[in-house]
Amino acid sequence: MTEQKRKHFGTDGIRGRVGDGVITPEFILKLGWAVGRVLAKGQHGKVLIGKDTRISGYMFESALQAGLSAAGVDVYLLGPMPTPAVAYLTRTFHAQAGIVISASHNPYYDNGIKFFSGEGTKLADDIELQIEAMMEQPLVTVDSADLGKAYRIDDAAGRYIEFCKSTISSKIDLHKLKIVVDCAHGATYHIAPDVLKELGADIIVMGAEPDGLNINQNCGSTEPRLLQAAVLEHQADLGMALDGDGDRLIMVDHKGEIVDGDELLFIIAMAEKRAGTGSDDIVGTLMSNLGLEHALKEQGMTLHRANVGDRYVIAMLKETGGQVGGESSGHIICLDKTTTGDGIVAALQILAEMQETGSSLHELHSKMTKYPQCLINVNVKKKIDLENNMQVTAAVNAIEKSLGDDGRVLLRASGTEPVIRVMIEGRDVTQTNQLARELADVIESLSNEG
Repeated sequence: MTEQKRKHFGTDGIRGRVGDGVITPEFILKLGWAVGRVLAKGQHGKVLIGKDTRISGYMFESALQAGLSAAGVDVYLLGPMPTPAVAYLTRTFHAQAGIVISASHNPYYDNGIKFFSGEGTKLADDIELQIEAMMEQPLVTVDSADLGKAYRIDDAAGRYIEFCKSTISSKIDLHKLKIVVDCAHGATYHIAPDVLKELGADIIVMGAEPDGLNINQNCGSTEPRLLQAAVLEHQADLGMALDGDGDRLIMVDHKGEIVDGDELLFIIAMAEKRAGTGSDDIVGTLMSNLGLEHALKEQGMTLHRANVGDRYVIAMLKETGGQVGGESSGHIICLDKTTTGDGIVAALQILAEMQETGSSLHELHSKMTKYPQCLINVNVKKKIDLENNMQVTAAVNAIEKSLGDDGRVLLRASGTEPVIRVMIEGRDVTQTNQLARELADVIESLSNEG
């Protein structure tokens, strides 16, 4: 069963603008009922619901709760909680599923629904297809005596904070570090600062005053400019920026330089190799920087490239037997620590490596040299067969020949918008930008034909 057959589910659940398409109270209520019917299999099951801080979360939490109750499933409400926390708590509560109401790094007017299985992993494609099939059936409420009840888990944050701290050695003490932490006015606002404080760090907190509308607004992992300025202003050792639901991490070193997901992945891979606990198989994506691949190769490790999306990274980790994988955007997955991407857990691995080696973040990420990368999003008016179009093939072959082993070309059609992403990497930034523009012009010309 392939992803293309799914009607509503994308690579990371269901997402869109609130009030448009399927992101409506009516649809979400029916979705809650369908999930209850499929995952509880007619038994009196248990499902956890967490959310980020956007204003529509209240509405969709109530809709999901009503749908699950109608299916005879008990609901455990976590309140604002990072996506990876929901994955962890779903396992520890032995629930049938965990649901996250979040649009991750998107603005407040978007929202979405993500699901975790009872093992804290993303739902398999066949389960998502079963849920979609159930959505086509009429909603039938169970007998009143069998309706699901709702409970609130008051100590959810404390449980997750303890879990995060448990992913590094108890000998790690961060009291010598000054850290600026940006919570993106999102789901980590009441968790990430406490994790760092309890480990002894001196922290300056940003983006921890959510009002329902300011999530990811000029802050967080997608907008680290203010974090860079704050690190320099406070003369901090580093900064860390999470996204709205806490599964992405971008860091800033003491010089104000951004440390992206590729560099973070490299540092964690090196840390595990140094400790003798890791695997030589590391998983990135088609977008991972060529510099990461070459740096890992120099250390005897292999970078495997998965399709973009953390579910594909996790699938390839399991296929290769690897433990660490991630995306340039900052999704970092440490399968030896948890079951999904976790920004706080990833940050702790970096901080632990800094202390254990006596190195600064700048020194650690400087061991990898990123290649200049030019990405151009080309808006297309019609579908272009990238694999079989002769003009595209000829242009790509010519560019690959000029780059040799010191560069690569990637063409990828967006799965959510009429855009083709043109990405070229090479050692020389001027050449890289010029070649990317030339290829983008070819795509644009083909799009305008006819």
